[in-house]
Amino acid sequence: MLAHTTAAIAALLFAATFAHSQESASKAWPGEALFQNTCAGCHDGGSPKAPPVYTLRAMSPATLLKILEHGVMKDMAAGLTSPERQQVVEYLTQKSLADYKAPPPPKACDARHARFDLTSPPPPVGWGYDNRRFVPASVGRLVAADLQRLKLKWAFAYPDATQARSQPVVAMGAIFVGSHDGQVFALDLATGCVRWSFAAAAEVRNTIVVESWTAGSRPKHNPRAFFGDVLGNAYAVDAITGKQLWRVRPEAHRAATLTGSFALTEDMVYVPVSSLETGSAEDPRYPCCTFRGSVVALDLATGEMRWQARSVQREPQIVGQTRIGTEILAPSGAPVWGSPTVDAKRGLLYFGTGENYTSPADGNSDAIIAVDLRTGVRRWSHQIYANDAWNNSCMYNDHPNCPSQRGLDQDIATSPMLVDLDNGKQILLGGSKSGVLSALDPDAGGAMLWQTKVGRGSLQGGIHFGMSAEGSRIFVPIYDSRTTPLGGTYDDRGFPGMHMVDANTGKLVWSAPFFDACNGRMPCESGISAASTAIPGAVIAGHIDGWLRAYDRETGKVIWQTDTIQDYTTPNGTVAHGGSMSGPGAAVYQGNLITNSGYGFAFKLPGNALLVYSIDGK
Repeated sequence: MLAHTTAAIAALLFAATFAHSQESASKAWPGEALFQNTCAGCHDGGSPKAPPVYTLRAMSPATLLKILEHGVMKDMAAGLTSPERQQVVEYLTQKSLADYKAPPPPKACDARHARFDLTSPPPPVGWGYDNRRFVPASVGRLVAADLQRLKLKWAFAYPDATQARSQPVVAMGAIFVGSHDGQVFALDLATGCVRWSFAAAAEVRNTIVVESWTAGSRPKHNPRAFFGDVLGNAYAVDAITGKQLWRVRPEAHRAATLTGSFALTEDMVYVPVSSLETGSAEDPRYPCCTFRGSVVALDLATGEMRWQARSVQREPQIVGQTRIGTEILAPSGAPVWGSPTVDAKRGLLYFGTGENYTSPADGNSDAIIAVDLRTGVRRWSHQIYANDAWNNSCMYNDHPNCPSQRGLDQDIATSPMLVDLDNGKQILLGGSKSGVLSALDPDAGGAMLWQTKVGRGSLQGGIHFGMSAEGSRIFVPIYDSRTTPLGGTYDDRGFPGMHMVDANTGKLVWSAPFFDACNGRMPCESGISAASTAIPGAVIAGHIDGWLRAYDRETGKVIWQTDTIQDYTTPNGTVAHGGSMSGPGAAVYQGNLITNSGYGFAFKLPGNALLVYSIDGK
């Protein structure tokens, strides 16, 4: 696919997802009627968050079947028999499962490139380490003046994937990253070959957090890597061999999922727990809802639970019935989507919560909560927005499971950031899908210091996945999707793009120009959903339109950009495809800029590329 040829992009994208061979077009697929009766209501546009049919067609049969039988669509497909699920997959992919051949495996490393450097721990930057997401020159060896010399070094194709949602982490000369089909990879930083891979039970969206040690020395034991999957399983693996050390499911609720990155201390791993129960509420017969968000502290060595701090502290009780007689349970929800923030100085752990799923909403949704690092006991909570009760059924007109308060889904979706002010004090920042940035005082029980309206906000953000900070400069990406819960559009464009706020005052210092670089690509929107990453003098972010851009720290002017929507040949000769950029931000390490491209979710452009840029491509 040629990045700068609009006609070629459109033709090849839709050819890959819609076109069928003459044989397929003439064949009757029994799964078509099953799909229309069971799935089309959401995937034909009824739900803005459901992947559209063209994205499903681009997925492999093996991945789709895994999703239906064991993944996020398990509940929705429960009424289908095993043969019927296979028929749905065959209809969508227009391929017989009996004839399906998996893509070739990525290139394995030779002995030289398979070696790990045990004197090189992961740098303490990015989710799982430091949620300020600032990479100093001593770590990144990349400053604003270097960006013009960046060229592609190598690309990697995630197998059987249409989205890339795991933040890359570099340690021991390797890139650790999860993938859509559940594989976790340790890739050689120099060449992109595979040192090892590990098969989790389902998609791994969060960061592969590698435990740290003193740089220049050797660790006392093989370092461990920690992550979770969308089925709610938490894992520890040996970071040198990929061997599983333990696996637990810290939350018993069947809809629990682990998508936020874990945080570590010397002896504990802190696991944020969210859920997929809002999707179950689309069934009017489903008693909504019983899930309560939480952070769970696990023993680093064994995975044994030390404590669980629930966002909703009271168990849901039956509070009424819908108009068709289905039970309503409350309070519920307040999931934890983002990575927790460790505050060793105060002995606290901070995390943000999402909306309640049912009415009446309680005081724990859309809040920033502080708990004791050692015990999980709540120290304080500050609710940013009250009365936000929402679930997926609210995307349908007059659905009986939609809460009476019908909130706007204004999650505190970003990880809280503990930021140093110019006067030596600290503040705690939280970003919301409403587009509001809130500053709390960690020394005064989370008292509000200031709030700044940066974006208009919308169902898909607002401030979506994450901000970054260089000192007291706060870089705030805004998505401001024009899609509403009912599938219409806002009349205004909102404020999509990059913005900078002064943490000392809350003043909006600059807003970058609005970009519309879709160039005929469909579907496509402008704006920034992905987390930003700051380096000295610049802030970098992937955009929904597929462009990776860097903005000047002082003015917001674009100082470097590249279009990632193209084909990339990988070390083993397969082809990776770029797409929309959302979820994780870029990683920067020793002159390398590492980023994902592809987000075949919620009507975005699919892709399966991991891209590594370096100065002059060396």
